[in-house]
Amino acid sequence: MRIKILVTGGAGYIGSHTVIQLLNSDYEVVILDNLSNSSVKVIDRINEISNRQVVFLKGDIQDKKILSEIFTDHKIDSVYHFAGLKSVSESEREPEKYELNNVVGSSVLINSMLKHKIHKLVFSSSATVYGDPGYAKCDENTPLDPQSFYGKTKLRVEEIIKETSSTNPEFKFAILRYFNPIGAHASGKIGEDPIGMPNNLFPYIAQVAVGKREKVNIWGNDYPTPDGTGRRDYIHVEDLAAGHISALKALESGVDSFTVNIGTGNSYSVLEAIAAFAEVSGKSIPYEFGPRRTGDVAENYADASLAKEILGWTAKFDLVRMCQDSWRWQSQNPDGYR
Repeated sequence: MRIKILVTGGAGYIGSHTVIQLLNSDYEVVILDNLSNSSVKVIDRINEISNRQVVFLKGDIQDKKILSEIFTDHKIDSVYHFAGLKSVSESEREPEKYELNNVVGSSVLINSMLKHKIHKLVFSSSATVYGDPGYAKCDENTPLDPQSFYGKTKLRVEEIIKETSSTNPEFKFAILRYFNPIGAHASGKIGEDPIGMPNNLFPYIAQVAVGKREKVNIWGNDYPTPDGTGRRDYIHVEDLAAGHISALKALESGVDSFTVNIGTGNSYSVLEAIAAFAEVSGKSIPYEFGPRRTGDVAENYADASLAKEILGWTAKFDLVRMCQDSWRWQSQNPDGYR
């Protein structure tokens, strides 16, 4: 009998890629997603790509009733927790909304897990918990000082998970702090589909390349970097999904709870990213410089050596492959899932 996994936010960008890898690894999957940042069309595409069927339930992690029904009706072994709001700028405008969705929702989920004696959780955290430490390379001991309210909610959920584990020793967790996911599934059938104005660089570049937007706005060209633009650690979403699979396998093998960075250990500037995408797509990508944004740092990348040590995981895909897969998705789906 296949092991059954609940994936909250499983119709989202990272969640959907992880679901496919779970199915390919012979797990059964139940997806809970409120579709606030995703499309129900993703479910059909997951089934098509994997040649398997997931159970999909539209609902919210704050809904105790639907969680109880899932845990009662399905023999869930472990939970992947992706559900949550993720816009840094929106979190500053609407902190109460982010507190309710990300922090309260996670507490409801964890309490329901405990009630139904489900004791393995893989949590999708973020490198935003590090804030601006004053240096570029972040390991798991880098001081935690998130600069955005979004980052603060991620850190608070991490704390709740650790507090839960300390008072319930059978409760085991894997916290993955990932850097900047980009790319798409090689089929071109699923990828990142931001609603409205993209918050991240690569969807913005892709939309300019496909003709949906006029130009890329680059916020700051006076950073202490070789070309003056900010540098980030971009990781292929498929590598990130593989890290999530490795994390669950580690918990299943009896490894104790852990927190690891998931990144490539390399950084690329905004101008390097635009140039790579232009080369792959064969499209001109105009850009314009603007002032720095508050909270942006010059350079940020992962020390992912602990993930290699604990999980045997390392990123496989380079920037060119990330751009190729992003362009395939965007060019085949110029309006995303709509």
